[in-house]
Amino acid sequence: MPDTLTEIKDPATTDITVTKARAAVDAARRTAEEIDTKMDIAIVDAGGNLKAFLRMDGAWLGSIDISIKKAKTARFFDMPTGEIGKLSQPGGPLFGIEHSNDGLITFPGGLPITTPDGTVIGAIGVSGSSVENDHTVAAAGVNAAT
Repeated sequence: MPDTLTEIKDPATTDITVTKARAAVDAARRTAEEIDTKMDIAIVDAGGNLKAFLRMDGAWLGSIDISIKKAKTARFFDMPTGEIGKLSQPGGPLFGIEHSNDGLITFPGGLPITTPDGTVIGAIGVSGSSVENDHTVAAAGVNAAT
């Protein structure tokens, strides 16, 4: 615990700002349009709370929940959801983890968002296409927010 208020870090260095969250959503949307797919795009803050969301016109309703859960999963464990998927296979060290935290998503499309020094300030989750496309769109969002 800090001794004085001056030792508390600036929230902009420990949590994603609205400006960065919007930039991530906009970049992800543009990339989805470039690859001709419709996506649900969710950004969560450092606490795993929804900060920004976009459902592109025509994107699947079922992907709303998936995109939010991908973002939360990436933030809860500070790693790409695809990596968690590899670790959660039968016999793996995280087998069954997808049943925790009110349901996690363990396939690609969720990525942590970090500052240049590696501090995790939030995460993005994208759903609506193949896992390869979901990952590509999420990566575009991360690049715009960092």
